[in-house]
Amino acid sequence: MLEVRNIFKAYEGKPILKDISFSVGAGETVCLLGASGSGKSTLLRIIAGLESPDSGLVLFSGLDLSNTAPHLRDFGLVFQDYALFPHLNVYDNVAFGLKMRRVDQDQISQRVVNALELVNLSGFDGRQVTDLSGGEQQRVALARALAPRPRLLMFDEPLGALDRALREDLLNELRSILHQTNIPAIYVTHDQEEAFTVADRVLILHNAGIVRAGAPAEVWAMPESAFVAQFLGLGNVIEGEVSGQQKDNEWTVQSSVGVFDVRCAHKHQMGDKVHLLARPLSAGNDHAAKSSEGESSRNVLHGVVSDVIFQQERFKVILENGLYVYLNEAPGVGEKISVPIKVECLA
Repeated sequence: MLEVRNIFKAYEGKPILKDISFSVGAGETVCLLGASGSGKSTLLRIIAGLESPDSGLVLFSGLDLSNTAPHLRDFGLVFQDYALFPHLNVYDNVAFGLKMRRVDQDQISQRVVNALELVNLSGFDGRQVTDLSGGEQQRVALARALAPRPRLLMFDEPLGALDRALREDLLNELRSILHQTNIPAIYVTHDQEEAFTVADRVLILHNAGIVRAGAPAEVWAMPESAFVAQFLGLGNVIEGEVSGQQKDNEWTVQSSVGVFDVRCAHKHQMGDKVHLLARPLSAGNDHAAKSSEGESSRNVLHGVVSDVIFQQERFKVILENGLYVYLNEAPGVGEKISVPIKVECLA
C-alpha cells in the first residue's frame, strides 16, 4: 500500500501543497482531480521520486522511500505526450524497461506479448511507433508501463492529447485493465468525467490542499463546499442569509434570487451567511412552477430566459440572473419562466 503523509511543497515561498495525506490500497485507483496549478502533477512527481518534498513522507508497504531513487521505486509512469522512443519499434519500446532490469530474453518476449495483448495491440510488435495513431501510441506507453509488473501505476493527464471519442474508448479500456491487473494506481487529471469514470476514490485539490475526498458517487451527492459544487458543475451556487427557522434542521434562506426552504444538519443562527446548491431537477415538459414531492413550494427559480443551448436531448436554459435549468422543451429568449429546483445547504 502507498501512503502519502503530511507532504508540504512550496515554490518561491508560495505553498503549492500543504499537509497532503492519503493512501492507495491494493488494486485501488485514486484520482487527483483539480484545475491547472492545483499541485496535482507536482504531487505525482514527488511520489515518483522526481521531486523532493519540503517535508513529509512517501511510504510503500510501510517503508520510507525518501532515499530511494526513482528507477528503484518500481513504479510505472504514463504521460500525456506518450514519451516513446521514436527510433525504436513497438516491441523495443515495450521491452525497454525490462532490458534495463536485465530480465531474461525469453521472459522479456513473453511479457511484451502479454502486455500488448492486454492493451489490444497484439501483432503490432514490429510496427514503428511513429506510424501509429495517438491512441495506439498511448496504448504502447501503457503496455511499456505494465510490462515490468510495477507495484504502482501513475498516470499524468494520459488522455489529454486525444480526441473525445478516442478518449472515452481508451478510458473505459484503461479502467478494465486496472481491474484485471489489480495494480494500485494514481490518476491525475483536470477532467471530472475522466476522474469519475476511472477512479475508485477521488481527491479534489484546491488552494494547495485536498478539499474533498470520497467515492465518485459520494462526492457527486455531497460536494460539501461551494468550490467543489462549482468545480464539478453540479448546479447553481447561490449566496444567501438565514432569515428564519421552521423547526429543527429546517431553515429559511433569503437570497437575491428568491427565498428558499432548506433542510440541513448545520447549526445556523439568524443572519448567518450560507451557500446553497440549487440542482436543476429532471427536465420538465413545461415551464410552470411545480413543486416535486418533498420540496417546498418556495424552492422555485423565476427568471427571464437569456439563452437556450441544446445538450444531449434536453435544453439548458440560462436566465438573465446567470442561473440555469434544464427543460425538455425550449422556451423563447425573453420569456419569463418558473422552474422547481432541489436546494441543499453547503454551509
